[in-house]
Amino acid sequence: MGYLSEGFVTAFSILFSGQEETYSAIFTTLRVSTFSTLLTLSAGIPLGFMLGYYSFPGRRALRMFSDTLLALPTVVVGLLVYAFISRSGPLGGFGLLFSLKGIAVGQFILGLPIVVSLTASATEQIENTVRLTLMTLGASPGQLAASSLWESRFAVLAAAMTAYSRIISEVGVSMMLGGNIKWHTRTITTAIALETGKGQFAEGIALGIVLLGFAFAVNAAVSITRKRASS
Repeated sequence: MGYLSEGFVTAFSILFSGQEETYSAIFTTLRVSTFSTLLTLSAGIPLGFMLGYYSFPGRRALRMFSDTLLALPTVVVGLLVYAFISRSGPLGGFGLLFSLKGIAVGQFILGLPIVVSLTASATEQIENTVRLTLMTLGASPGQLAASSLWESRFAVLAAAMTAYSRIISEVGVSMMLGGNIKWHTRTITTAIALETGKGQFAEGIALGIVLLGFAFAVNAAVSITRKRASS
C-alpha cells in the first residue's frame, strides 16, 4: 500500500504547485461542461415542461423514449456523434471533430434526456389545486404555464445540477470526439485515463481528487435543492 500513500502525497503536491498541464485539463473541463450544460438547459427545460404540462397525441411515447435515453451509454453517444461530424459524415464540413465544440455536442445529447425527463416529472407533480386557483384568479394560459414552472423551480434546478454532474464526469464522449489532445481538448476524465495508463498514478489521483470535489459539490447542491423543494 506504500505506492498509494506516496501517490496521494505527490497528488496534493501537484495540485498545490499549480502544475500547468494539470490545471489545463481542469479549466478545459469546466469550460466545455458549463457550456454544454447551458445548451442542455436552454433546450431541455422548455421541452420537459411541455412534455409534463400539456396533453397531446404521442406524449406517453415521447416520455418513454426520453426516460429510456437516461441510460444511454456515453460511448454510444460518442459513436453516433462521431459518425455525423467525421470528415465523411454529413456534418464533417463544420470541423467539429477533435474540438471542444464537438465534445459539447456529444455532452448536450447526453444531458438532454436528464433535463427533459426530470423537468417533466417535476411539472407533473404540481398539484391541480394550484392550477385551479390560478385559473379562478383569471390567469392567462401563458401566466398559468409560467406560474406552474415557477412552482417546480427547485426540482428543475436539481435536474440541471444532475445533468451537470453527469456531463462533467463522462469520459466516452470526450475521448472519442475530443481526441484527448494536450492543451486543447484534454479533460479531467480523459487525462486520468491517459496518466493511469502511462503509470503516472499521482497525476491520475490529483485529477481524481478534483473531479470528486466537483461531484461532491454538485451532489450537495442537489441535496439542498431537493430539501427546499420538499419543504
